[in-house]
Amino acid sequence: MNRRTSFSRTIRIAFIATLVLAAIGCAGLGSITEIGTGVAVATGRMTDQQAQSLTRTAEAVERSAEDITPEQEYYIGRSVGAVILDQYRSYDNATATEYLNLVGQALALASDRPELFGGYRFMILEADEVNAFATPSGLIFVSRGMLRLTRSEDDLAAVLAHEIGHIQHRHGLKAIRTSRITTALTSAALTGAQFATSAEVAELTAAFEGSITDITSTLINSGYSRGAEREADEAAVEIMKRVGYDPAALIRVLERMGEGWDPAGPGFARTHPAPDTRVSVVRRAIGSYRHQPVGVAARQRRFDRALGSI
Repeated sequence: MNRRTSFSRTIRIAFIATLVLAAIGCAGLGSITEIGTGVAVATGRMTDQQAQSLTRTAEAVERSAEDITPEQEYYIGRSVGAVILDQYRSYDNATATEYLNLVGQALALASDRPELFGGYRFMILEADEVNAFATPSGLIFVSRGMLRLTRSEDDLAAVLAHEIGHIQHRHGLKAIRTSRITTALTSAALTGAQFATSAEVAELTAAFEGSITDITSTLINSGYSRGAEREADEAAVEIMKRVGYDPAALIRVLERMGEGWDPAGPGFARTHPAPDTRVSVVRRAIGSYRHQPVGVAARQRRFDRALGSI
């Protein structure tokens, strides 16, 4: 193998690692690349000048990639959403979906992250299990089973506000940052000069694709940590207060969820803390706040028209 071919392969590996590490917001990219290029120089696969150029590029990327960009978040979330829709069918009911988006958009605008690259989108899943998912990009899925636990627009707002809370706190993105992709690509960058085959490039690509699987698995199979669920519940309470919904509705929904709670069953019970522990968190978050009902009758009629037959 001549030096030119070897250098091209080294650059390709380093470039792929740079792009993917930047996409997941990995700190220290400049230092990692400097070590990797040092190996390449020592083995004669890269000149000092080439190494310095690549290191400067990596450092520039690091400075501009302190966090995942809105565009990157959008495409990550779209990928996760596609996986969810591969496992669940969407519910074809235009009236119910339009209503879900009406309430959801009002709540999203009152959150700490009112604007996302692609905006918020809300969809109903054709599933009897009690469940809901929020992808990093603002896609929020709610099952028919979950909607059947709601009795009013305030109840619906509680479910949606909780999912918006996950997006507000970037829980999905944090799952990606701590997934196996970080370790895999850090290792690749450190030993980049030793990677030379297309199979190894494919392995890195598969690792990145695996990060999408990791976050989807978190949403569907394992769930977020107790701390993340607490943050989402606390965010939901604050968002509902801002819009004018009764935050105590979240307690009512949680209590209904607890009536048939089976941690071994499908859906929410498998991926979330027990409702009674969450109720105590919500009560503390509500504190001394006293809800002043306004327009309850009109909202109830709207709710019944849209979701009464769900």
